[in-house]
Amino acid sequence: MVTSRTILLAVLAALVATGAPQSGIAAEPKGGDSSALATGEFVEQQSYESLDDKVRIHINSPAAKGEANAKNPPKRVMIYALPNGNTIEQTLGCKMTQGLDWHYDIQHVAAQTRLLREINPAERLVLVCAEAGGLSWPTWRGSRPDGNARIGKFLEEWRTRFGADAKVTLTGHSGGGSFIFGVIEAAEDIPASIDRIAMLDANYAFDGAKHAAKLVRWLDGDASRRLIVLAYDDRNIELNGKRVVGPDGGTFRATQRMIEAFKPDFAMTESQTGPFTEYSGLEGRVRFYVHPNPQNKILHTTLVGDMNGLVHAQTLGTPQEGQWGKFGGPRAYETWIRDQSEPGRPGPGATPGENPSPNPARLSSPQTSLQGRGIPARPADAVRGRAFMQSITNLNRQDREAAIFKEITAGNIPDFLRTFKQVPIAADNLHGTIEVMPDYLAIGSDEDFIRIPMTPQTAQRIAERFGCTLPTRKMVDAIDAAADVRLAPQPLTEDRESVAAFLLSNEKIEQQRTGKPLGALTIGAKKDAVLSPRIFERPDRVAIYGWRQLDGKPIQPLTTVHVNWYVDYSHGVRLVRDQMTINDKPASIAEVLQDPARAVLLSDEGPINPPRYPSD
Repeated sequence: MVTSRTILLAVLAALVATGAPQSGIAAEPKGGDSSALATGEFVEQQSYESLDDKVRIHINSPAAKGEANAKNPPKRVMIYALPNGNTIEQTLGCKMTQGLDWHYDIQHVAAQTRLLREINPAERLVLVCAEAGGLSWPTWRGSRPDGNARIGKFLEEWRTRFGADAKVTLTGHSGGGSFIFGVIEAAEDIPASIDRIAMLDANYAFDGAKHAAKLVRWLDGDASRRLIVLAYDDRNIELNGKRVVGPDGGTFRATQRMIEAFKPDFAMTESQTGPFTEYSGLEGRVRFYVHPNPQNKILHTTLVGDMNGLVHAQTLGTPQEGQWGKFGGPRAYETWIRDQSEPGRPGPGATPGENPSPNPARLSSPQTSLQGRGIPARPADAVRGRAFMQSITNLNRQDREAAIFKEITAGNIPDFLRTFKQVPIAADNLHGTIEVMPDYLAIGSDEDFIRIPMTPQTAQRIAERFGCTLPTRKMVDAIDAAADVRLAPQPLTEDRESVAAFLLSNEKIEQQRTGKPLGALTIGAKKDAVLSPRIFERPDRVAIYGWRQLDGKPIQPLTTVHVNWYVDYSHGVRLVRDQMTINDKPASIAEVLQDPARAVLLSDEGPINPPRYPSD
């Protein structure tokens, strides 16, 4: 199952010297290579694995080696399915520093796990964080006919590898609920190893016909099993002056559906616990907490992080319940937050899923999206654009593409590209808004950057790393209609595929752009690499379109004439966030493009399935 080398980090701390808290001793995850790294923070082991289903996992356990594992194995594995748009590194969390994406400071699953180990060291808790390819479990699961079966196999494999005979807490936040429901739907009965299911604002997809009977049978099967739901009244929340939740959506309505679905099997009593309305059934083994949200705030991820939701859900009904702090805040785990991000790979910031959780202090105007969302901060020692181009001048095509991918995914892009622009798009009775990069992908700083052509395979990998997609022809037309700056194409005729031509083209674009602001929505500088059904008719080709003249007419009609390894100076890549709105409701572009009823909004060629270039 594992296709890339497992990176195992045994994080060994000098606790006496630093005074940092100790999280206990637990088993080393089975498999993978081991290397020691002294961080001066916590004694724990971490590993990252990339699976062949485009799934990444992070395993975190207290450090122990050799015979210590066999003598005292973990008694619990907590599987946490990530919310839409958040990477593992952001989900684990770290202390905020200037310029760091705010998503690193909203869930703090690693710190809450360390607190759980501190208050119950005998359990020897192992955390497994599961990240879907494309940063969306609903999209990952929905795009695979055997998605539920695969998820069920994941759970059993992870429990066996990392916990042997351990009990399992199945939990997740937001779109991570799709993973939970995938487990529930994977077989006739919910696995007996699971004794706690905790939906942390993650129950949107609850369907009484599919899920209620299975959950009741599971609860009846063992008196130790517990079902916990954390939710809030999200019926009227707004983002940028628009309703976020549709008339039938959201976690509040899903929670009410669950209560109604369980009525024939057991009664639930209603009480008040702090600010929360608590619904309790089966002698407290079923507990739902709903925040009334009188100020109509977006409390989505606040329930998980600021309100200690993960610790609360894991300790309910145990001797540790209420011994660590309280649900609702303040944070009880501050001491356990790492100074820096977990040592995985830098990842994109979040894009709202079913219910976004923006930091209001970071919201920009309605014309732009959240600053910096989706792309790592540019490293302080990152090379400038011209220096990078010089470094790739003599590389072969494969090495050049690898260098481009590495540089961009490390965050070496200019700041002006980080503020995406909102672009309206419509068809029939549908209207929507997409968020697009204001110009074409470039490497370097605002003062020294080069727009960089690349193969569609490289572009696809970058897009998915950042929670984005590539545009369609219709999206390019919509971008043109909304553009603030129009530049005339400037064809070159010699050495079109050379790095020298890339540099000359960029120089000509910048000369023409003189006096126009960086970061304005710009069209005309490049041909777009686009998604099209034609790439499945000729799988070894790239689809390109555009290069607008000043009168709005494209020089390049949609074509797949070039093989997919061909790149010349005129090609450009503009990223589009996967999350959009349709009739004021959140939606995934990947899902919409595959939907025959809605694809017309984004594609004038019909559905595109799958909506991606092969990137392997």
